[in-house]
Amino acid sequence: MGKQAIRVGVGGWTFEPWRDNFYPKGLAHARELAYASRQLSAIEINGTYYSSFKPEHFRKWAGETPEGFVFSLKASRFATNRKRLAEAGDSIRRFVDSGITELGSRLGPVVWQFMPTKAFDAEDFEAFLALLPKKEGSHALRHVMDVRHASFLCDEYRQLARRYGVSTVFTDADKFPSFDEPEGGVAYARLMMADAKYKAGYAPAALDDWTRRAQGWAAQRETFVYFINGAKEKAPAAAGALLERLGWSPAAE
Repeated sequence: MGKQAIRVGVGGWTFEPWRDNFYPKGLAHARELAYASRQLSAIEINGTYYSSFKPEHFRKWAGETPEGFVFSLKASRFATNRKRLAEAGDSIRRFVDSGITELGSRLGPVVWQFMPTKAFDAEDFEAFLALLPKKEGSHALRHVMDVRHASFLCDEYRQLARRYGVSTVFTDADKFPSFDEPEGGVAYARLMMADAKYKAGYAPAALDDWTRRAQGWAAQRETFVYFINGAKEKAPAAAGALLERLGWSPAAE
């Protein structure tokens, strides 16, 4: 398989500290998504995890971003933060029906994030995976599991994920367990160890290493790298530094 796309970004686009070190001074808040989407190649939307949105929201976001830009969506917490995942069908359907396909070509992977206390139960988790739609209308849906309990790091989970065609988040975070590499048809990395002492959140050598790793993942599959946490004010700089190393240039407005 040839080289696949590598998309790099941050979580969300509204964050007060970015207004003095990423967004130009005086930029209207209503223009922040338009600006961010031309400096980065992807954004993970966090608001969809906490709240419900309408089709017009997704259409608006798509209209403010350039061709080729991609959003990842965090799915509703009402589907994942429950005792019995097998009973999540209504919540899954409400999320999918909220208008996510209005993003059109900008619709990227859907991330299903589980609480760190949610342990792996093979029967219940398989029932959840069976509820995830593979398509919505003419849009194929790609699902990524953000599992945060060490019990998921087992062959039985891996086999289930492969059987149902879902991917698994890779993270560098000390507080969350992770496989050594991204799992599944999409390589999805959430990097959470930014340090404020570095101009771009990570040391230059570390960014060089993440560049090599992302290129290795992209040799076989589409790759997403998000700078999510740690010194969050540094996230855009970290994403920009990685994109620069990958030879990507910001889009003109």
